[in-house]
Amino acid sequence: MVLSFGLQDFILRARVLKLYRQALRTTRRAPGDARADLKQTIRQEMENNRHCNDKQRIRFLISEGLERLKRLDEMLDMQGHSQWT
Repeated sequence: MVLSFGLQDFILRARVLKLYRQALRTTRRAPGDARADLKQTIRQEMENNRHCNDKQRIRFLISEGLERLKRLDEMLDMQGHSQWT
């Protein structure tokens, strides 16, 4: 079975993968005891929406994911877990 994807599908897929990689990179800044839980939560969120084919919903999920990642990043900054340590 061959699936045909358009340009928009590839762009959305790339945005999802970029978000996933950014989220995993951010977990490196978390304290060691929370890191595994964060990674598991991120993985579970991705798996929960893996089979979503609604492009509008995917865009919404990307937007929501970016907001959540921004809040996590800010929280880690406030706790002193900067990007450069």
